[in-house]
Amino acid sequence: MIEARHLRVLRAVAATGSFSAAARELGCTQPAVSQQMKALEQSTGTPLLIRTGREMRLTEAGEALVRHAAGILAGLTAAEEEVAALAGLRAGRVRLVSFPSGSSTLVPTALAGLRAAHPGTRVSLVEAEPPRSVEMLRGGDCEIALAFRYPQAAADVDPAAGWDDLVVRPLLRDRLVVMVPHDHRLAGAGTVGIGELAEEPWIAGCPRCRRHLVEVCEAEGFTPRIDFATDDYPAVVGLVGAGLGVAVLPELAVECVRAKGTATLEVKPAVRREVVALTLPDLARVPAVAATLDRLELAARR
Repeated sequence: MIEARHLRVLRAVAATGSFSAAARELGCTQPAVSQQMKALEQSTGTPLLIRTGREMRLTEAGEALVRHAAGILAGLTAAEEEVAALAGLRAGRVRLVSFPSGSSTLVPTALAGLRAAHPGTRVSLVEAEPPRSVEMLRGGDCEIALAFRYPQAAADVDPAAGWDDLVVRPLLRDRLVVMVPHDHRLAGAGTVGIGELAEEPWIAGCPRCRRHLVEVCEAEGFTPRIDFATDDYPAVVGLVGAGLGVAVLPELAVECVRAKGTATLEVKPAVRREVVALTLPDLARVPAVAATLDRLELAARR
């Protein structure tokens, strides 16, 4: 019989590539990891790992089991949380992953409301941009992923753009704005077309945002000259404020930074990204997860 604890160990070994690294991740000893892997291979009746020096490589059977492990463990977590909540043992726990501008705008309001309504619910937060956050959800490392995607993203180009296997809770359509230095020739224009900035040096954000910037600019007939790239929005604002370039930012990001020395312009035609909360179908039935999704939706309406 395959045990859940053995599946968790297998996932850790597959992710880290060694027994020692998996032991560090799981907070146990290397011999314990080795023993549990031996027990799992005995249960399945076939080798799951190929040992090549210090590294471990999955066999075909191991790869198949890892693929199924995320769904199995998510289902077990959902069952444990739902039964515990119904039995009145605890309100539940939720591991939330969010992109940075969501963490500083939507998440605080949502979690404050959740704590007031359900003080026994424990929520942890870590930050990750999509597609990494979506991978974490599918891998069983969180219960909810706050993510975004652009309407032009194609699932065959960007695997994280395909969410057919997930429960999708739409939150808002986050408009993109252009940020220019306060003394820029267009600073007082109010609105701007991307094509009007074809000759400007650009400051770009996260890899997905950079890709989208290039796509939008190329649709207007030019390739942007990206002089600086940073995932840190305050750094983007600082570079723009110093007159080193222009940038496109989501309004959520502008809300959480001090835009000193800059001017913000609306983009015409409007460009928006879709911000959503994602979870797995089994987890959506867990009371604590459902309550957190509801609070995120309420926070997005304000």
